[in-house]
Amino acid sequence: MKRAMRDYDAATAFLGEWGRFQRLVFFLLSASIIPNGFNGMSAVFLAGTPEHRCAVPRGANLSGEWRNASIPLELRDGQAAPSRCRRYRLAALANFSALGLRPGFDVELASLEQEPCLDGWEYSRDVYHSTIVTQWNLVCEDDWKAPLTTSLFYVGVLIGSFISGQLSDRFGRKNILFLTMAVQTGFSFLQIFSTSWEMFTVLFLIVGMGQISNYVVAFILGTEILGKSVRIIFSTLGVCIFFAIGYMLLPLFAYFIRDWRMLLLALTVPGLFCIPLWWIIPESPRWLISQGRYKEAEVIIRKAAKINGVPAPAELFNTAEMQDSKPQQQQKAILLDLFRTRNIATITIMSLLLWFFTSVGYFSLSLSTPNWHGNAYINCFLSAVIEVPAYVIAWLLLRSLPRRYSVSGTLFLGGGVVLFIQLVPADLNILSVGLVMLGKFGITAAFSMLYVYNVELYPTLVRNMAVGATSTASRLGSILAPYFVYLGAYDRFLPYILMGSLTVLIGILTLFLPESYGSPLPESFEQMLKVKCFRNGQQTTGIRNSKESPKILVTPL
Repeated sequence: MKRAMRDYDAATAFLGEWGRFQRLVFFLLSASIIPNGFNGMSAVFLAGTPEHRCAVPRGANLSGEWRNASIPLELRDGQAAPSRCRRYRLAALANFSALGLRPGFDVELASLEQEPCLDGWEYSRDVYHSTIVTQWNLVCEDDWKAPLTTSLFYVGVLIGSFISGQLSDRFGRKNILFLTMAVQTGFSFLQIFSTSWEMFTVLFLIVGMGQISNYVVAFILGTEILGKSVRIIFSTLGVCIFFAIGYMLLPLFAYFIRDWRMLLLALTVPGLFCIPLWWIIPESPRWLISQGRYKEAEVIIRKAAKINGVPAPAELFNTAEMQDSKPQQQQKAILLDLFRTRNIATITIMSLLLWFFTSVGYFSLSLSTPNWHGNAYINCFLSAVIEVPAYVIAWLLLRSLPRRYSVSGTLFLGGGVVLFIQLVPADLNILSVGLVMLGKFGITAAFSMLYVYNVELYPTLVRNMAVGATSTASRLGSILAPYFVYLGAYDRFLPYILMGSLTVLIGILTLFLPESYGSPLPESFEQMLKVKCFRNGQQTTGIRNSKESPKILVTPL
């Protein structure tokens, strides 16, 4: 099959690398990623929790003075603030009010009995007009449901990442690409009509399945259609930057549309613009050839030649030769092969931890933007904007510097500045937001380099399995991330202390991984053992002269 693919590359070389056809595929597939950006982070505003306090019914027989004093104060972030989940017992307040007693003068408030919010809550409308939190009162005893909603979205992402590759291998890249677009758009639309938190959450999980599947299949389709040099740019910058563009659009939509149902409707509409792409984006000729559908592949390539304005040869493929290029029987790999030797087991465990904690850092910072100082919408927009230079810097680092120092350095940068936030005086809000942005920059750059590094560490037999295992660790990290943000309700700095500490520790751990920059991809376990590792004592600090470019780079969602 490798020979067949080499024959394919040779047969289609006449198309060139960057003709009109390639530009069309590049930009349309990248544009199809834009909805993933705002759907992937939509929980920031859909599940936003506004300031709230216990409601005091209008029918309560309280004077204005007692009504104002009905909510006890509690210490929050070092300052006294009205309680979000408790109030003084209204029956007692009504008696004091009827007797003409005054709160704080005739009655000591600290000694009064308290009760939960029996009549619901009053929500501030300064930031959000309505969210699923205000819709179904996901506060106080039920405040665990809001982060669970986001976590279950990422459970859907985990499930979708498992099935998308298998479905596209069986039914075709294009078919599954548009099917998953339809799932993402259609089930987002159905969420608008949710009548309960449970219904909303189940639909959100399915949206997560479609969201990652659309991303993965678009990535595969692009890398199979585009030539080698363009493929690298597409996988490193194309899909990532267009994802960031979608992420930037989210706070713009949310700023002008502050009702969660209308916001969902607005986020669904762009998916409809992808429908005409069905008649423009082709199926992968490589996939068609792998299925023995040579005539269909030839039709696509001849159409591409016509678009590029280049003549196509009379015979594109020698189908007899390609049919004879059967894949050789290869040894089957199992998950335990990732732990078969001490060296590969050490690398696997360290890689799983690296992916897990980097994912926790990335998604925790992305989802915590409403908790930063200042305007939640501007903070979310800045969080998206900072990803663009992070992807560019990551691409440049991968081209010229050793992998482990690049990854470790950006993790040190991200974790170190996030850890430093707790030391910033409360009145220097701009500085603290700037430090969070710098932390997001470092962690995003590190995250986007992990695929390349991971691919280069493992031999061919288990490379795909290793990427799958570490990607799963990343998904588990994203599932846990909303609960890191949730800890901010108890202490504003606790999430940053945890994220910063774990990111710095994983940055230190990265220094013990082997250096793969400039080395050929290992084809066997024996070759992998020769990769420079911390146990063999060989020098790994020198920058090699190889100009080999990274093969793959995607940013996990």
